[in-house]
Amino acid sequence: MIWYYIDESVTDGERRKGPYNIDEIRDFVKNETIKDETLVWHSGMEAWVQWKDTEESKETLLSEEEQIKAALEAIIAEHNKGKRYAGFLVRGIAYLIDNIILSAIGVLIVMLMSSLQLIDLNTLSEAMNAYVATPTSEEALSKVFDVPGVHLFLIIWGILQAIYFITFTTIKYATPGKMLLKIHVETANGEKMNWVTSSLRYIASILTQSTLMFYGLGYLIVMIDPKRRALHDHIARTRVIYDNKK
Repeated sequence: MIWYYIDESVTDGERRKGPYNIDEIRDFVKNETIKDETLVWHSGMEAWVQWKDTEESKETLLSEEEQIKAALEAIIAEHNKGKRYAGFLVRGIAYLIDNIILSAIGVLIVMLMSSLQLIDLNTLSEAMNAYVATPTSEEALSKVFDVPGVHLFLIIWGILQAIYFITFTTIKYATPGKMLLKIHVETANGEKMNWVTSSLRYIASILTQSTLMFYGLGYLIVMIDPKRRALHDHIARTRVIYDNKK
């Protein structure tokens, strides 16, 4: 099929350009030599029509849209191929392991503070025993916080905890607990974690912890979310997946 088009930029002389095949015409469309309003004609047509009114223009547009859609679907499919999201149980175990490690660090801090006479172990031990005996007693909890040096300990331990979670998540994409269970954290787009995202995720995790007074809803949504995301994952736009993609 032979095609022609009218070159509106020509003001003197022959404005009809051609003959061309359909592939050449489509190339002209792509580089905008032929626009929607450009008059075209091919053998078999009764009159000149605008390019946008031809069946070929609709097929070209549809083809490009389909190609873009197919390309995006292929990228997403390849990106998520074989990925398994870590569920509530495995994440809970990983969190427990991390807290055991952090508790051991806390014990070392207390021992160091005791050696520096920054905290009285005997007084702290008595207050803790009283609290364990009556964990619902506000008075018992208040006595623990009243022990000299406890506030300093909590500040130091809190800072180390933040460093622990943020650093491991940024550098290794997983805390030691997650590494032991072969899971790691990534962004919602499957990209590697950075300092900003890891920090945001840690701060958001504090909000998730606060939902414990509401039956731990911030954690429980992992059980119903299709991608097994907790509240802080939604806020930071992250997800936890297994290392093995098979």
